[in-house]
Amino acid sequence: MLAWRPLVSVGILLSPNSGRVRRDPGLADRLRAVVGARGLVRLCATVNELDAALQEFRGVSTIAICGGDGTNHIVITRAVEQYGEGALPVFAFLRGGTMNTVANAVGVPRQTPEQLVAAILEERGLYFTRRTLRIGPELGFLFGTGAVHGFLAEYYRNGQPTPLDAAETLLRGAASAAIGGRTVRRMCKPFRGYVAFDDGTRWSERDYLAIAGGAVDQIGLGFRPFYRCQERPDGFHLLGIHASPMGFVRVLPRVFRGVGMGERSTYEAVVEAATLHGEDGEVSYMIDGDLRVSRGPLRVSLGPMVRICAP
Repeated sequence: MLAWRPLVSVGILLSPNSGRVRRDPGLADRLRAVVGARGLVRLCATVNELDAALQEFRGVSTIAICGGDGTNHIVITRAVEQYGEGALPVFAFLRGGTMNTVANAVGVPRQTPEQLVAAILEERGLYFTRRTLRIGPELGFLFGTGAVHGFLAEYYRNGQPTPLDAAETLLRGAASAAIGGRTVRRMCKPFRGYVAFDDGTRWSERDYLAIAGGAVDQIGLGFRPFYRCQERPDGFHLLGIHASPMGFVRVLPRVFRGVGMGERSTYEAVVEAATLHGEDGEVSYMIDGDLRVSRGPLRVSLGPMVRICAP
């Protein structure tokens, strides 16, 4: 006799600010048609609306997020707060944002949200667990200071950017680095400070082009700086990049191939936790594409495991 198994049920969250949702006002209705009686679709423009939707979604097997990296990490953070680490559903990333770096890194195919949701309902694809990072008060998969923060600030300068703008921003930065221009000085303002580890060791206080870490290997545009992110289940890959901007441009091919940048350019370690201390008492940083400021040291540590579906 075949064992009975409940059907997959899906709660779909759409961010009205995500690129795909803004461009396609009929998307929500089409997703409702795909899920039918097996799911709910909610547009959430505020944290209060998100919290209310998560309450409605209690009991669904999968929460599918139609937004970019920033939306994904906010949903996971709020879901852990509401459900607890031991009662989380599966998460699916529907590639709805301008930045879909984490979706790329975990192997979500480049399909429409409707195709991805249909695959979830049919239980096609891979299901796996991935460690999150607790970055300050939030959960995410990627963070960075210095040039990482500066690159995104430059990328967002003109409002709603596109993926092509990311490549154009990188090329402008590289060209400016070659001549020591104003753009690279703006983008690559260093992080001045040190990094302390729980075992009492530290990376010394100095100017860093960036301190960055990841629980996934990619950081965007196919670059894979965190190639050791899954080396240990109890650690994430942390980099202290101390090369000059032009020195970093020279090692970008190595970053794209997912190999180390070398001791002359970077400190690196696989760690459970690290605390960043800025010389001026603050740390400006990026978490999954969102820009933040920590008024004091920034603590980064391993967060809960989450289950992810890559249809």
